[in-house]
Amino acid sequence: MFLADVADTEAAGAKLAPHVQCGDVIALSGDLGAGKTSFVRGLLMALGFDGDVPSPSFGLVIPYGADEVKTPVWHIDLYRLDDPDELDELALDEARLDAALLIEWPEKMGHRLWPDALCVRFTPEGSGRRLTVEVPASWKDRCPLQ
Repeated sequence: MFLADVADTEAAGAKLAPHVQCGDVIALSGDLGAGKTSFVRGLLMALGFDGDVPSPSFGLVIPYGADEVKTPVWHIDLYRLDDPDELDELALDEARLDAALLIEWPEKMGHRLWPDALCVRFTPEGSGRRLTVEVPASWKDRCPLQ
């Protein structure tokens, strides 16, 4: 899917939002400025969030609860993660029980990324970006980005 600009990127996130459930993991890959946070912004806005959606680069995690969005979400940015063993401190397995996880820079997890994660990649193409998805079995019937 070609995304010409930020509005297209946010629209792609919004298109996925109605299909997101607690327990889902969405892994967002791409270079700095590729559109990962814009995609998350569109998804969160479609879930009912009406505030600012910053990148959680410094705090690593920004949780959005049921009082803010239709489906609880943890927005996670692993860019500053130095060692995959530090993931234990974030308790993502437990968080996944009650929220969907949107993970920027999932490659920092090493082999610890869940096999049922929906993998979304942003690649520069011309003046925009190309969005590609790797769809696991748990998403086959509900991923509108295919």
